[in-house]
Amino acid sequence: MALHLDGRAVARRLLLATALVASALAINGATARAAADVPDFGPNVKIFDPSMSTSAVRAALDTIASRQVSNQFGTERDAVLFMPGTYGSAADPLNVQVGYYTEIAGLGGSPNDVSVNGTIDSYNQCFADGCTALVNFWRSVSNLTINVAGKSGCRFGEFWATSQAAPMRRVHVNGFATLMDFCSGPAFASGGFIADSQFTGSTIVNGSQQQYLVRNSDLDGWTNGVWNQVFAGVKGAPPQTFPRNDPGPYTVLAQNPASRERPFLYVDANEHFNVFVPDAAFDTAGTTWADGRTAGQSLPIQSFFIAKPSDSVQAINNALSRGQNLIFTPGVYDIDKTITVKRADTVVLGLGMATLTAQDGVVPMTVADLKGVDIAGLIFDAGPETSPALLEFGDDHGRNLHGDAADPGALQDVFFRIGGPHAGSAVTSLVVGQDNTILDDIWAWRADHGNGVGWTVNTADTGVVVNGDNVAATGLFVEHFQKNEVVWTGENGKTIMFQNEMPYDPPDQAAWQHDGLLGWAAYKVADGVQTHEGWGLGSYCFLNVDPTIHVTHAFEVPVTPGVKLHDILSLSITNHGTIDHVVNDTGAATNANTVPVDVVSYP
Repeated sequence: MALHLDGRAVARRLLLATALVASALAINGATARAAADVPDFGPNVKIFDPSMSTSAVRAALDTIASRQVSNQFGTERDAVLFMPGTYGSAADPLNVQVGYYTEIAGLGGSPNDVSVNGTIDSYNQCFADGCTALVNFWRSVSNLTINVAGKSGCRFGEFWATSQAAPMRRVHVNGFATLMDFCSGPAFASGGFIADSQFTGSTIVNGSQQQYLVRNSDLDGWTNGVWNQVFAGVKGAPPQTFPRNDPGPYTVLAQNPASRERPFLYVDANEHFNVFVPDAAFDTAGTTWADGRTAGQSLPIQSFFIAKPSDSVQAINNALSRGQNLIFTPGVYDIDKTITVKRADTVVLGLGMATLTAQDGVVPMTVADLKGVDIAGLIFDAGPETSPALLEFGDDHGRNLHGDAADPGALQDVFFRIGGPHAGSAVTSLVVGQDNTILDDIWAWRADHGNGVGWTVNTADTGVVVNGDNVAATGLFVEHFQKNEVVWTGENGKTIMFQNEMPYDPPDQAAWQHDGLLGWAAYKVADGVQTHEGWGLGSYCFLNVDPTIHVTHAFEVPVTPGVKLHDILSLSITNHGTIDHVVNDTGAATNANTVPVDVVSYP
């Protein structure tokens, strides 16, 4: 049954309960607190209570940051959860840093139920060639309020200098906020994603962020664009400005056609843990919690199997067969047989960037043709033996039989890797066969650095294949695959903000061409498709192994009235390779100056 989650009523009850707590300590998920029914989330979940001292909270978070800030391909995973209440003060602010594989989240029904007086920051990393946020991946902050306080000098505000796979959701920021760490250079960044959030008291600094999607949010202002800044259903968004014109470019949709916010843990008025599953929404603007109420369903924690990395896939499948939902606690899971989701409206939720690694060439997870299945907060890693896919969402056999437009399936903050932590191979990362599916913040990445990286080592044809009808993607990031990187065969598809970087490493032109075309398209809509629409689509090349390589076009779509693209671009980064056309035979060749070639609309 649907309900409206009102965080204000929950917060009042919890403040009374918190006053009765005599002890003040950080607790692992495995340790129950007398005043709360705390599930066993394992050792990598830390839960803070407002009765803790700021110094104790800070020390615990500093310990995690000391492990994770530079731990790009490590195996440690962390989730940090804040019980409703206030943390830090004007006199003693809580200023903390977030590194890799760290999730920071409030446990209130509304972002306003958890207040941090201080900042939750992600800064540039410095290497021999300078300081940037270009590899600040795999971290998140959600469901809390940040009252900016406590810092001076250059880094005086809330700094969220990140790139892909670093979402900010259900966050209320009061005060100065920047998405660029301008205190160390050259400070490049390649984000990013913000949803269901509010920013008050300051214009957000985009700075060097090459591209960004903000959707269903409320802003006090936005400083500038670089290549592809997109706003969908955002109150206070800048005006539409495309092609480039200072301070744009900006692609602006007054309403977001389809959204489903990510499920989240919260604590109710009786201090029981639950998972809230927001309803799907259509043609909306602003946050879901503007009046304190978010529409959706509350699921008791008892309806979830809480998985640990030591659990077998058989145990996980048995729980799913019993009708349970699934939480993956932080860790790395070796998946040696397929996890199968066979019940409608199943929720699969990862905490702390939980990671599923394919073993023996299996598909780590499949979802049958079902309505309302929601998968969120997971990393899927390819293993050394080639998998046909890393996630199959729908099997293409039930088209228009089990899909439900009012109860769409959804993937939020789901990330895929081919190589990076180790050698890996997969034909495709994600295959979407289910009709009526929402893809919200997806990053499919064939690694360009790390371990097990090379043209013949971390092999992968395609990042995302969409065979279902009525699939909407908001924030689709797909990079470095070896053939067509996105292939869309379903009807009535929609993409709002697409970011692509072509593979760096084709050895030469002869190795990277097909059917009379040079290279492969970043985004291909199949020839027979009659209806498809996209807004804010960008593809870049940096062909550093052989910069003489050409790509015939970045986007390949059928020429038919129902297929429409808006605000599309291509560019060559520092003249490493040439994209001859933007879409089909339209648009000029990229130039040597790292300046985008823009096409306002096609056809």
